[in-house]
Amino acid sequence: MKRKSLLILLSIVFPFLLKAQDKLIYKDQSQPIDVRVKDLVSRLTLEEKVSLLGYQSKAVPRLGIPAYNWWNEALHGVARAGEATIFPQAIGMAATFNNDLLKQVSTAISTEARAKYNLAIAQDRHLQYMGLTFWTPNINIFRDPRWGRGQETYGEDPYLTATMGTAFIKGLQGDDPRYLKTSATAKHFAVHSGPEATRDYFDASVDEKDLRETYLYAFHALVNGGVESVMSAYNRVNGVPNSINKMLLTDILRKEWGFKGHVVTDCGALNDVYNTHKTLPGPVETAAAAIKAGINLDCSTVLQENAVEAVKRGLLTEKEIDNALSALLRTEFKLGFYDDLSSSPFHTYGADSVNNAAHIALARKAAAQSMVLLKNDHNVLPLKKSNYSSIMVLGPNAASYDAMVGNYHGTSKVINFVEGITAAAGPGTRVEYDQGSDYKDTTHFGGTWAAGNCDATIAIIGLSPVLEGEAGDAFLSEGGGDKKNLSLPASEIAFMKELRKSVKNKPLIAVITAGSDIDIDAIAPYADAILFAWYPGEQGGNALADIVFGDVSPSGHLPLTFYKSLSNLPAYNDYNMKGHTYRYYSGPVQYPFGFGLSYTSFNYSQTGNLKIKYQSTDTLAVTIQVKNTGTTDGDDVVQVYIKYPQVDRMPVKELKSFKRISVAKGDTQTVTLKIPVAELQKWDMAKHGWKIYPGDYKLIIGENSQDEKLILPFIVK
Repeated sequence: MKRKSLLILLSIVFPFLLKAQDKLIYKDQSQPIDVRVKDLVSRLTLEEKVSLLGYQSKAVPRLGIPAYNWWNEALHGVARAGEATIFPQAIGMAATFNNDLLKQVSTAISTEARAKYNLAIAQDRHLQYMGLTFWTPNINIFRDPRWGRGQETYGEDPYLTATMGTAFIKGLQGDDPRYLKTSATAKHFAVHSGPEATRDYFDASVDEKDLRETYLYAFHALVNGGVESVMSAYNRVNGVPNSINKMLLTDILRKEWGFKGHVVTDCGALNDVYNTHKTLPGPVETAAAAIKAGINLDCSTVLQENAVEAVKRGLLTEKEIDNALSALLRTEFKLGFYDDLSSSPFHTYGADSVNNAAHIALARKAAAQSMVLLKNDHNVLPLKKSNYSSIMVLGPNAASYDAMVGNYHGTSKVINFVEGITAAAGPGTRVEYDQGSDYKDTTHFGGTWAAGNCDATIAIIGLSPVLEGEAGDAFLSEGGGDKKNLSLPASEIAFMKELRKSVKNKPLIAVITAGSDIDIDAIAPYADAILFAWYPGEQGGNALADIVFGDVSPSGHLPLTFYKSLSNLPAYNDYNMKGHTYRYYSGPVQYPFGFGLSYTSFNYSQTGNLKIKYQSTDTLAVTIQVKNTGTTDGDDVVQVYIKYPQVDRMPVKELKSFKRISVAKGDTQTVTLKIPVAELQKWDMAKHGWKIYPGDYKLIIGENSQDEKLILPFIVK
């Protein structure tokens, strides 16, 4: 009877046991993510776990895990993946000082990313650059204008970088309460801004104060903003390679800041640990050190090929592998990789979401807001179309694709400067084009005679991404991607001289493309107006026309200092902030940080009084009225700087708030700007912690870092 009862019981229970087994917890969308992650990890062998730790993540067919390539780029549009809207290069978007616009841009980018991913997956394509994990934004501080990759950043100021970077990741990652739209990555962690040619073995020496106040500030802000990923940099910091730097990756990033996402190495950075830094003997030791330090994902094959051996040697435990993998899987679950496709709010995005009319219009708006008017003698700009029957557009970058798209870009229908001016001028205006010069020849020029026969001339000169950029990509750079000096090509300076002789007293407008500080003084005497266009993206030509013909008043502001000479700066490999950027430099400049002219003018007046005394828990709040005193509508960027008490190593001044506003001619806008007093804390080297220094401060409001329209003193107790 007992045996018969047992058989009856088993016949009832066994089907339920089978059904329970079939219901895999990691595929149960009703379960919390951490429960699902733990379940999936428990089902994997050690070898399978390790196979998932590289950017070319291997498939695990028995568990329904497809192969996935983690490496994707979206610096200013989905990059290297075919058709996608190309927005202005990052440094140009920083020049907008418009974080709301930047969030709109990154929202469009993530929409296109989801659409392209959906289209690829529908065809069972699991390709690099077609995924959802994006290694952007670059929030390194543009410490020195020689750095070729500075064009990828948001400039030299930590606060501006943090504000723009946070806006960018918000748009990339979306605001769905359950799913990430895409995953953003704050890079390159940390203290990384050249020299580009020696990045794989360079040791950046920096003390705690500069590390905390300058190099880590934006990273901390993006972690607080919820960035999903952080990328470790190639270089060493104070002797330790970033990808095995426990102090940075575990002690600060995870324990102090509470970062919950995953950390990926820059590509090949783990190979550098033993090949170029030579701080460890080989790949097995490096794999162990990387995982112990806090690396989760390797953009190479070091972890995949050596982590199992590290466990066998006792350098790692399988538990440490589990912890590293869990962070990666958590990101995949948040992206919806293990859920029904229909569960994602983004699953319907398709081809009509890519480079559509709305995104093209947004690219045009961003490009127009990014361009900086540096000179406008006698208000030569804007050109009134009815006054100019013939226009010459010429120069080495006038029809250049490269000069429009910068680096890390997609492909699209690009409207170059010639096309933009021609379309805007209309078929009733004679527009001519000539290349004019190249980057080398200082004696032979085209188009100068023709320019003399036109009513106005627009010369497009400057640099291109083959002259400045990342090591290897900028293949014509003499500095391994970096610039050796601030000079324009000598051929362009000679070309501008010849143009001036030819056009005589007729308008000559210079438009300069570049990703950083350039010696504008060299060509300024020959141009009536100068516009700095950066690398403006696919709508750069239309945006230039909008500004030249007055449909849009220029409103871009420089996110970095334009110095008079490199001789005024410290050595390029000096990472001490003394003498670098407007915050610690008081020498001569061509144009200060935050500079940008407009077709109109603005007047500031204070409304109400600023309090005199503040505690550390208070918030400064100032309300001002901005009046458009000119003859055209325009945008203004109100900038608020802080001057600190006279304590050793305080910044000269420091941006702590800004606001872009649109003001119609004759109208007034009221703006309230707030700064938490806690934002004024500085690193105390003696106690190794943050401190708000009591004393006399000044709040300075103006249109650039040297403009002081309003000066409001206050005291912090």
